[in-house]
Amino acid sequence: MGSICDVPGITVGHAQDDTAMTGCTIILTPDGAVAGVDVRGSAPGTRETDLLDPQNLVQAVQAIALCGGSVFGLAAATGVVQWLYEHGYGLKTNEARVPIVPAAVIYDLGVGASNVWPDAEMGYRACTIANTQVTEGNVGAGTGASVGKVLGTAGAMKGGVGTASLRLNFTNPTNGESYNYTVGALVVTNAFGDVYDGENIIAGAQTSGNFVNSSQILRDNSALLPAPHAGQNTTIAVVATNAPLTKVGCQKMAQMAHDGMARAIRPTHTMFDGDTIFALSTGGLPATSTNPLLLTILGSVAADVLAQAIVRSVTQAAPSEHLPTFSSFNQSAVL
Repeated sequence: MGSICDVPGITVGHAQDDTAMTGCTIILTPDGAVAGVDVRGSAPGTRETDLLDPQNLVQAVQAIALCGGSVFGLAAATGVVQWLYEHGYGLKTNEARVPIVPAAVIYDLGVGASNVWPDAEMGYRACTIANTQVTEGNVGAGTGASVGKVLGTAGAMKGGVGTASLRLNFTNPTNGESYNYTVGALVVTNAFGDVYDGENIIAGAQTSGNFVNSSQILRDNSALLPAPHAGQNTTIAVVATNAPLTKVGCQKMAQMAHDGMARAIRPTHTMFDGDTIFALSTGGLPATSTNPLLLTILGSVAADVLAQAIVRSVTQAAPSEHLPTFSSFNQSAVL
């Protein structure tokens, strides 16, 4: 399945508090990567996303921080900024190099401790141990993640971190030149909806050993459901490639990658999720706009690898507190 670190120029570091069940996952691109973002959920928690707008000045980021702890967890990005600054990375200005670190958070305060969240020290620590071997499941920002909350947290299952990648060969039809590129994804799945592998639910809302099918129960039995609370879910992800893209190209790749989220999580982009996808290009800023066929292929593959990463985020998770997992749950019956 590979990992996002199969894309050259990327390392990943996790840090967490296993007792409080929260943490952060840092995707480091210290030499700079062109970046874009697309936010589809209605309850996002983010930092530095406005500067990723293609019309704005900054062209490259040095890291993306994915964090637990709801809005409090955005503090972890400060530690990432500090680590990058100490190592001489960032946007060059007259006075100093200024590290650019966009971030997004999930709400995990209902699992573990509600008064402990990622801070600057945790973000800094994740940078110090970043490498190309990505651990999945109950790590980093996925430590307190859960999925399937249409019946409330009592009927939820464990989410987590997942990653995947795919190598592809692109032949430019205008000149016949061929290029080898890699597309990778890393996701923290903490969704209101259920997680699907194809048409099969593999993690989600459940009761008495049976999946409930959140989409169906929303349609047919909404009056019987507990009132959900906005912002207590959210799936956040990074898709990346070594193909050279502009900020416009990265934004488009992030947009198309949401198709993978919609395939693997149902329902998604709800009023109770803050679903956010960042896109990175480590291939260097091209002199001209990106070939539209290449961008279409990259976006399509990004959706595929993100769907694979979401599946892995729940199949690699371990049971925690009251939350069962793919490996421990009876999947034989769906209500």
